[in-house]
Amino acid sequence: ERLRAAVEALEVAGKSLPGAALVVRAWRDEGFRARLLADGNAAAAELGLQAANPNAPTKLVVVANDSARHNLIVCTLCSCYPSAVLGPAPLWYKSVAYRARAVRAPRALLRESFGLSLPEHVQCVVHDSTADLRFLVLPERPAGTEGMSDAQLRERVTRDTMVGTAIC
Repeated sequence: ERLRAAVEALEVAGKSLPGAALVVRAWRDEGFRARLLADGNAAAAELGLQAANPNAPTKLVVVANDSARHNLIVCTLCSCYPSAVLGPAPLWYKSVAYRARAVRAPRALLRESFGLSLPEHVQCVVHDSTADLRFLVLPERPAGTEGMSDAQLRERVTRDTMVGTAIC
């Protein structure tokens, strides 16, 4: 976990993580959460964020993790990634190994490559991004965070939690 966090910090050093603002707002405001899940682009615009990638108009679909469902994002064709809200894609996301294993054996990939073991009762759902459609995971809010400030909550949200390779 420490190594993963260190690598992620290096990969996004100096870059903003606009998606974290979406997550924190959704954790605090049920109405916003509903709008975010219904239309990611429009909800992002409410916070002054452009969710479409700058080089092409893309639809942002937000999928929510909960106690019964864990979502994992991949692009099997290349490396379509919601860079407008997550910053640059990590190298592992672009790798053939990640792209293939995410579809064929997502639980094994999560366990072996990211140290994330999902309980058997949790459904693992893989979402395949395209040139026109990008996905973002709305992580489940961690228990015991009710009294935290927005800044403290943002610290819990990482790029990997919004791709589904980690949990908050």
